[in-house]
Amino acid sequence: MAVEDLHSALISNGAGGYAKQSQQKSFLFSLAKWVLKSAMWLIFVAWILLFFIIPSDFGSTFYADWVAATDGTLFGETGSVLMLYSAPIIAIAFLAVPYIIFFEEDEQEYQEKKKAKFSLWTFPVLVDGPLGVVSAAEMIGIILFIVFVLSALFFYTVANFEMLPDYGDDLTEGEKRVFMLQMSAYCFGLIVLSCLAFLFLPIARGSILLRLIDIPFEHATRYHVWLGNLIFFLVTMHGLCYMIVWAIRGIIPSEVVEWKSDGGANLAGIICYGIFLVIWVTTLPPVRKRYFELFYYTHQLYVLFVIFLALHIGGVNFSQAAGGIFLFMLDRFLRFCQSRKTVNVVSATCFPCGTVKLVLPKPANLHYNALGFIFLQVKSISSLQWHPFSVSSSPLNGKYHLEVLIKTVGEWTTKLRETVSKTSAEDSDIQLPRTPPYQLMASVEGPYGHESPYYLRYEKLVLVAGGSGISPFLAILSDILHRIKMNKPCLPQHVVLVWAIKTSNELSLLSTVAMGSMDFSDRLNIEIQAYVTRESECPVEDGRFYNAPSSSVFSVSKGATMSVLTGTGNKIWAGTYVIASTIGFVIVLSLLDVFYINPYSIDTWWYLGLLFVICMVASVLIFGGLTIGLWHLWERKTSSQESSENGNTEIVQSNGRPTDTNEYQKTLISAATVRYGRRPDFSEIFGSLAEYSAQVDVGVFVCGPTTLQSSVAKECRSQNLGRRGKGNSPIFHYNSHSFDL
Repeated sequence: MAVEDLHSALISNGAGGYAKQSQQKSFLFSLAKWVLKSAMWLIFVAWILLFFIIPSDFGSTFYADWVAATDGTLFGETGSVLMLYSAPIIAIAFLAVPYIIFFEEDEQEYQEKKKAKFSLWTFPVLVDGPLGVVSAAEMIGIILFIVFVLSALFFYTVANFEMLPDYGDDLTEGEKRVFMLQMSAYCFGLIVLSCLAFLFLPIARGSILLRLIDIPFEHATRYHVWLGNLIFFLVTMHGLCYMIVWAIRGIIPSEVVEWKSDGGANLAGIICYGIFLVIWVTTLPPVRKRYFELFYYTHQLYVLFVIFLALHIGGVNFSQAAGGIFLFMLDRFLRFCQSRKTVNVVSATCFPCGTVKLVLPKPANLHYNALGFIFLQVKSISSLQWHPFSVSSSPLNGKYHLEVLIKTVGEWTTKLRETVSKTSAEDSDIQLPRTPPYQLMASVEGPYGHESPYYLRYEKLVLVAGGSGISPFLAILSDILHRIKMNKPCLPQHVVLVWAIKTSNELSLLSTVAMGSMDFSDRLNIEIQAYVTRESECPVEDGRFYNAPSSSVFSVSKGATMSVLTGTGNKIWAGTYVIASTIGFVIVLSLLDVFYINPYSIDTWWYLGLLFVICMVASVLIFGGLTIGLWHLWERKTSSQESSENGNTEIVQSNGRPTDTNEYQKTLISAATVRYGRRPDFSEIFGSLAEYSAQVDVGVFVCGPTTLQSSVAKECRSQNLGRRGKGNSPIFHYNSHSFDL
């Protein structure tokens, strides 16, 4: 008995010691995460406050003292401004690297039920208007920018009035107004520089910053559009004020062509504005939607815009906006490297509704989430055009491939369908897989999207799609089904899919998600409501809207898979790329100052601006290029190991398609309720959910036209505002997966 007691005591002490050690590790882990997160927030808040403070008297004094304190150092005033305005955002990017690598989101959160609560990011405040649907968090950001612009104009105007006596005490009222207009023009330019610090951040598709805050590119694009419109207005005011002053003084011809060496180069500024004007005009909705290619090509003029901007404002002023531009350059160069690799399309399927499904091979270590998307280029159609498409497959459906659904709506997609249809027609008497002349080649950028599958955080999901907007929701449904089948954490228990389509032949897309023979009824309730708006009744008597699609399987060359060289790829390599390129920029800039600028007393504004841009480009090409080269070698080694171990059998086997009624009934079609000649009544749908749902978070996801987004957002807002005093009512969280480029 004594021996047994001793043995039990030893086991108890050992278990207790292990538990204590585990708790200590967990505490240190949580502490490190909190420290990193707090440091990033502190830097970000201080950075934002800097923009508000600088225009004030206190800020002007602080800026002058800062420049004076760093005067005579290696980088001079350029380094002072760079440290003040650009270093904070780069520092956040640096800290984001270990945060993303070591502190991944715990999947256990996807099965823990939490008390329903509002979120600023998912509560729609504005649902109609030129800005589209705007959440409470986005509204706060808009207000902050408006307050910044107005406060900066106020402080600068007050300072300008105080400076008027410096131009002489005998100035007439007319001369005073001219001087005030001239100084106001300069102030508009200063505000533009502050806004430019943010302009390029949202469009760095694989940016480490977007991964940090878990805002995907399709959401961030609208912020770039809003900032672009604001900057265009401010730039126009900047140039217009100067033009009025020059016209009053009668010096327009001489000022327009002036290229100063000790100040802003006017001609470079006018060229820069002309480029900006062309870009802005093509972004207007009527132009962009009707002439997308024109919009896309003119946007590539941003390279000239940046160069002439640097020539116009010089190195010191350009360094104020350099941080965001540099991070965008890193992302753009990485995308260029990834897109150089050609991918063999594994299979292509043409559906009766005109939609094409492509299956693309990918390496196993290239991860994505169900709401991800890729940019696709098919060189046989166009060597310049890139088009975004949502991924329609689950990452659990196969680690060596992903799928996209492409609706035929324009010239490019029409040519793609014609290519696939022609191949399918020629394929009937040929044994598959086919051999090379029948390869379909493509280039891919991505995948991009949310860092985490955030749709798994909701106990109930409402997926609202319009037409081809069903694609990302097929991926969500497939992912949930696979998670339940594999016993992975998955919180959603009730999914309602509301799908508005024009014709019933689009229903065949539901066949892309197989439910199999497994019974999910005890774990998941899937309710599919399809609304066919242009048909009053089922077009065929037996209801067979699931006509089998035509399909082709292509041969796949060894190693012809997507490249992992993307900002959303391997976290360690992506972080190393950012850090190495930034350090390289500091080294290149140091060498330039030590061996050229300082010894030869180079002080020409436009030339210093050009040299600054060259340093940025050189650091990305040399140091970033070296990192990408090592990353590529690692990819080849990893891919070769995967290929030798697994081959590509999974890719070919995963593309079987249902060919008869019984197989179709095992897909999502079996869960669909079809209503003809009607549009969805969101008030009825959401009201029913609110009536029979307890106090839970309901994730509402929308993918479709702006009118659909507005209708759903309006109903979410109405339901949430109407729950006052109803403690057991659910909270509807609006999420949009729609974006326009």
